[in-house]
Amino acid sequence: MSEWSAGYVSDIGYTYGYYTELNPLRARLAFLNAGLACPDVVTACELGFGQGMSANIHAAASTAQWHGTDFNPSQTAFAQDVAQAAGAGARLYDEAFADFAKRGDLPDFDFIGVHGIWSWISDENRNIITDFLRRKLKVGGVLYISYNSLPGWAAFAPMRHLMTRHADIIGVEGQGIVSRINGALEFAEKLLATKPTYARANPQIAERIKKIKEQNRHYLAHEYFNRDWHPMHFATMADWLEPAKVSYACSAHYLDHIDAINLSAEQQAFLQEFPDAMFRESARDFMVNQQFRRDYWVKGPRRLSALEQAEALRAQKVVLVAHRRDISLKVSGALGEAGMSESIYNPILDLLSDHKPRTLGQIAQATQEQGINFAQIRQAAMLLSGTSQLAAVQDEVAISRSKKHTDKLNAYIVDKARGSNDIGFLASPVTGGGIGVARFNQLFLLALGHGKKQPAEWAQTAWQALASQGHKLVKEGKALESAEENVAELNAQARVFAEKQWPILKALQVA
Repeated sequence: MSEWSAGYVSDIGYTYGYYTELNPLRARLAFLNAGLACPDVVTACELGFGQGMSANIHAAASTAQWHGTDFNPSQTAFAQDVAQAAGAGARLYDEAFADFAKRGDLPDFDFIGVHGIWSWISDENRNIITDFLRRKLKVGGVLYISYNSLPGWAAFAPMRHLMTRHADIIGVEGQGIVSRINGALEFAEKLLATKPTYARANPQIAERIKKIKEQNRHYLAHEYFNRDWHPMHFATMADWLEPAKVSYACSAHYLDHIDAINLSAEQQAFLQEFPDAMFRESARDFMVNQQFRRDYWVKGPRRLSALEQAEALRAQKVVLVAHRRDISLKVSGALGEAGMSESIYNPILDLLSDHKPRTLGQIAQATQEQGINFAQIRQAAMLLSGTSQLAAVQDEVAISRSKKHTDKLNAYIVDKARGSNDIGFLASPVTGGGIGVARFNQLFLLALGHGKKQPAEWAQTAWQALASQGHKLVKEGKALESAEENVAELNAQARVFAEKQWPILKALQVA
């Protein structure tokens, strides 16, 4: 591990993930639901952007000017290539937080995002970030931050410590981090097989190890095997951020806003006994055994009047980003799985199934004959957004200005799909963010861009790209060996794409 990495894994690249919570537009509905004003975002920053997919998608899909840094030069080089392809002017650097924070050419920011960084860096770097927030986040500005939290990680922390020690001491450095991770996981399984008292006291550990073994090793390297790894209580996070003069606003995980799926009636009543909102948040984490927090903080919260909140909520525009028949009226919270009322959700989903943007006020007006009130519309918007089936929509001017950049970025990404399945998202100027699009569907879009109009032609184009590299499809766990089998499967997928995904992508101005 290099000295310049300050203990953070640098010999294996981070995944090419996209994180919707980093989309500033998405914060608005969460803030309004909490009764808070949310700023218009003109300038935005991401600290520790990884491969830079979120920063570049948001720069291309919005009118905000994005800045960011990541200490890893290989990741930054890729991110800068993507930025150049999109032409949206994202300014991305390969500087350590300390060096980036000293730059004299940075504006003050309306939005700063810190995803997947806080728990895996040193106290020194946390102090640098806090000071950066104090100096560079505007009054009224929003901080999005995610981190591993307690008590959810309390039981597994000793096992993680032991696996990391195994990778450092028993693992052979020359074999690389992936080999050492595999060795550490094998060690953990053998250790648990001896039935230690720790495992008997924490029976869920064996199942967690089993799930970890199924995950991408690049992700595991960054999640578990950094030198620094510090889950913390919500109150501890508040103490860290206090010098930055930010206040907790609300969860960025929309489903956290719905008490009915997370807390029993007894738990809700118990929490209401405590007047201090911050203390209630700490106690709530124990009730749900919170393991990972995604939070919005704000520098100078401004509470809306009941009238202001109601009017802003009614003006909030949304669009359905999932196919109507694929939407399940089931949602999972801390209490387990719960059902959504068909009498409320079916009329809403039927209305939105044409994938045209509508305000919550328009939805309420169109469904009032079914006896659906605005409080139910509001909760439906939160639940459907929390399950990634609904997305906020930006204004027409922003959509028009962003379209040329998202077109360029998407062309770059679908061209990359010819050789790999690394990037699974494209940019939408409608939502100001990313939309999941699998590799084969990206290849179908590539064929469409080349004038191919029929699903069979899309399938053939995709197969040519795959066959030239010796790639084969896998169906039900088995590789399809013949060209005929592969083309038949691609044809089936192309027909599904034409029926379901393509209309959505056209509505979102992705295709």
